[in-house]
Amino acid sequence: MSMHLEGPWLSTTGKRKGKQKFRNADEARKARELETSWKELQKKWKLEAESRKQARALTAPVMLPTQAQVYRRDTGPKIHSLNGGKDMGPALKAPDKVYTGTKIIGIGTMHKSNAVPIFSDDEAKEISKMRR
Repeated sequence: MSMHLEGPWLSTTGKRKGKQKFRNADEARKARELETSWKELQKKWKLEAESRKQARALTAPVMLPTQAQVYRRDTGPKIHSLNGGKDMGPALKAPDKVYTGTKIIGIGTMHKSNAVPIFSDDEAKEISKMRR
């Protein structure tokens, strides 16, 4: 079950984006200029992305669960069954149900194991002629 083949959309390798391709050299030059100006602006305002992320992570408060938090649902008082089931007798099989009437003569099969009640001899003959 765990070795099914999946398509290329479910891949654990190759998650990084490849080298960006531009339509022409002019667009590539503009993209490089924008990137360098953005990095210069970050340095000017002292907002380097990595150091900002690290500082934010280090100053974040540690989340610890308190004793007041209960993760289990209260099920209420436990009610035991009658003597814990010890004094009950063994479970016996119910007696088979047997037809004791006089109207049905028997049971016939019509098509594909379809059980049909037979009330007269004529019905039994008709059902036997319907078989394939």
